[in-house]
Amino acid sequence: MMPYWLLPRGTRPNLRGAGATGWLLIAAGIALYFACGKGTPLPIDPPKKLVVEGPYGLVRNPMYWSVASVMLGEAAVFHSVALAELAVAFFAGVNVFVLLYEEPALRRKFGAEYEEYCRRVPRWLPRIKSAA
Repeated sequence: MMPYWLLPRGTRPNLRGAGATGWLLIAAGIALYFACGKGTPLPIDPPKKLVVEGPYGLVRNPMYWSVASVMLGEAAVFHSVALAELAVAFFAGVNVFVLLYEEPALRRKFGAEYEEYCRRVPRWLPRIKSAA
């Protein structure tokens, strides 16, 4: 996933400290990606049915979170500011894409069902519910 040409020659992955945290982010991102199940990684192949279960019940865009997690993990493993900046640029670009293309397309395709889903499930950050 990572563009290795952004790393200085001879850079080695770190297994301790921030590097260890990076490996955890990579593992979490990969696990989240596979947990997305029926979701689709490519907008050119949209799902035939609105996916609202699993990670999609917490946030509307878990697959983008999985990719960003892997990218940030790689930045930590290699202590690379360039890779961290690329992850931030990816997330900013995805946000624009979601707002200008993906959500309007889903509204057209799924109508009221998608509108209700948007009311129940936040776009990026899960809602914290109190136990009271």
